[in-house]
Amino acid sequence: MKRYDYLIVGAGLYGAVCARKLTDAGKRVVVIEKRPWIGGNVYTETVGGIHVHRYGAHIFHTGNKDVWDYVQRFAVFNRYTNSPVANYRGELYPLPFNMHTFNKMWGVVRPEEARAKIEEQRREITKEPENLEEQAIFLVGRDIYEKLVKGYTEKQWGRDCAALPAFIIRRLPVRYTFDNSYFSDPYQGIPVAGYTGMVAGMLEGIEVRLNEDYLTDREGWNALAGKIIYTGAIDAYFDYRLGNLEYRSVRFEHEVLDTANYQGNAVINYTDRDTPWTRIIEHKWFQFGKDDAGNDLPGTVISREYSSEWKPGDEPCYPVNDRRNEGLYLQYKELADRESGVIFGGRLGEYRYYDMDQAIASALNRAKKEIHNQV
Repeated sequence: MKRYDYLIVGAGLYGAVCARKLTDAGKRVVVIEKRPWIGGNVYTETVGGIHVHRYGAHIFHTGNKDVWDYVQRFAVFNRYTNSPVANYRGELYPLPFNMHTFNKMWGVVRPEEARAKIEEQRREITKEPENLEEQAIFLVGRDIYEKLVKGYTEKQWGRDCAALPAFIIRRLPVRYTFDNSYFSDPYQGIPVAGYTGMVAGMLEGIEVRLNEDYLTDREGWNALAGKIIYTGAIDAYFDYRLGNLEYRSVRFEHEVLDTANYQGNAVINYTDRDTPWTRIIEHKWFQFGKDDAGNDLPGTVISREYSSEWKPGDEPCYPVNDRRNEGLYLQYKELADRESGVIFGGRLGEYRYYDMDQAIASALNRAKKEIHNQV
């Protein structure tokens, strides 16, 4: 008889939710994590009373009430609403594209004027868009594309927009109202005590072993449990035998500053190509400039984000879902489907970009299926 029913590889959202759900169903679970902390890429660390998002801004938003109710078990959320700003060579524009943006761009004041301006500019695309550049112009016109889409996207993907597939940007949020809220989901916010505290709540009472790399001793780990839930990179699991899946990575420069207010907003995107970073995060504004006791925070912490091609040793942040990589992933998935006793899940295990609520929903569904199959 194995010591555990489930060994879960990875203490991020997907792994933590599976661990909680299975444990609550009476399963014996152990979680291993190769990093020295829990939380995966939603890990937050407290610096001077500020919950710093170590791997970039994470704003929880969902339209799934079941998921929202679930996370409320483990954290108290504030009502932070994401309203980023775009900086194009010193010109500031509200995001997403809305009437404030159109007024700053063209001086229009009425929705029909903005619609007419976009309609006029999008006419330059006379056929089905064949790449991201054409798709973006077709959706929002040349002016917005040049100032607010092109440079940021090319930094993010490391490729010219004309060389990127159109499907990456099939939809761009365009609002003909004066609404700067980036997400339209009814449930939004950030855990008051940080995401690490929320994940710790999910893992409460569950055995967690940190600084343990499953792939260096998989036979030993497999001997401990009846089933494995693997949330690492699927190509790494198979020793890259079919080739490497491509990811984009993000490098962060964190800086503690002796000032009460560096940029006046949590998120500012730098949309020109020449500025090397994609955005600057000022973390204190995720908690409205207050510490956990409600006191004003005297200092601040900022993070500059630089997008780059992934290479071994980097953190893979999001997949490059072009045709080549999608085809390669399907080949790896065929191998995974034949792997007895191993479940592949999460953004790396499924080579899929998940928002946080999607990762949680997927994990809940997977765990429910496991529990149901064993009844």
